[in-house]
Amino acid sequence: MDRGTVGSANQGRLRVGVRTEGRSEVLTPAGELDHHTAELLREPLDAAIDRGCARIVVDCSQLAFCDSTGLNVLLGARLRAEAAGGGVHLAGMQPVVARVFEITGAEAVFDVHETLEAALAE
Repeated sequence: MDRGTVGSANQGRLRVGVRTEGRSEVLTPAGELDHHTAELLREPLDAAIDRGCARIVVDCSQLAFCDSTGLNVLLGARLRAEAAGGGVHLAGMQPVVARVFEITGAEAVFDVHETLEAALAE
């Protein structure tokens, strides 16, 4: 089921698509994830967790930038999902976004997949 784009902020700096694929809820943030736009990703992440989705995949292939606020949104969602018996998987990170996760060590706490297809196949 495709829920479409759930929001945009700051002249379209971030859009988040939400859809269900098999047993996974797939969120696709496109643009810049930062202090000004992080709430647009937090809301659908929280909604998926609140609905009891056990497997959330964040398709990062269209994410051009992620700062510490965006990273904290993802880390918080991971903790909430795991507490509820689920998990958050990241897929298709662009090098500039992957670097933030590498520098902070956050890639060690997520299931990170090269592609969305790989994340969905697991």
